[in-house]
Amino acid sequence: MAFAFLSVSAEDFVRGDCDHDGKVTISDVTSLIDYLLTGDWSDDPIPPVIETYTVNGVTFEMVLVDGGTFMMGCDSDAWDFDSPAHEVTLDSYRIGVTEVTQELWKAVMEWNPSYFSPIYTSYPENLQRPVEYVSWDDCQVFLAKLNELTGLNFRLPTEAEWEFAARGGNASLGYEYSGSDIADNVAWYLDNSPSSGSINYGTQTVATKQPNELGIYDMSGNVLEWCQDWMGDYSEEPQINPIGPDSGGARVVRGGCFEYDGNSVNVTWRGSLPTFLFINSLGLRLAL
Repeated sequence: MAFAFLSVSAEDFVRGDCDHDGKVTISDVTSLIDYLLTGDWSDDPIPPVIETYTVNGVTFEMVLVDGGTFMMGCDSDAWDFDSPAHEVTLDSYRIGVTEVTQELWKAVMEWNPSYFSPIYTSYPENLQRPVEYVSWDDCQVFLAKLNELTGLNFRLPTEAEWEFAARGGNASLGYEYSGSDIADNVAWYLDNSPSSGSINYGTQTVATKQPNELGIYDMSGNVLEWCQDWMGDYSEEPQINPIGPDSGGARVVRGGCFEYDGNSVNVTWRGSLPTFLFINSLGLRLAL
């Protein structure tokens, strides 16, 4: 009886695909048999809740991040900006499964500003690369138009929301990078990105590395991602739904990018840039 299940697809037994790798393995079959014998799925992770949206013919996905409490930042001496670690509690929200692609930006704004496109370079068009060359201010215009088209309230994630999602939310396994302790598994970064001059130099197609525990891609590497918050120092005090300082000189960016080394694509690294700045390694991810 057990071997008969080996030919069944993961789509038929999604709750049995415990590692969400798209295959039913021996381990998954064992879980399925346990369920048939006991009716108990309690030891299996619950699949992420993913919702699909369509704008001008282009679809994109958002995943539900259940609210929870986590330790944000770290107490390492490696960076001053991401310490001290402090307790943060968040309500539930949704965040993009991928970074905003050139395709989605073009569908909303009717043009593609990305450096890694035929507009500025000889690179062939790949609309599944993340959009970049967009400032924080540009993103606000994009969000306003997206909301007008959808009737929803898409926004940039707060820095705390970004980090909680990158860590895997309540399903977190405590990885250094978003989904793994090995950067190569989940991130396009300096050590594995094609070198300058290569036809594939720069950003890479979204969702080509492994996802994290919530099924989210590229929260480590590929492009830096704008957050809503002004940059500010961390406090040791516990916080609930923090939104950062009331004002500042630069907005937070997270996740590192294809030009950054492994120390800058982990889940606690943070940087900041002026709201008017646009560069070819800087994009965004939606929240809702």
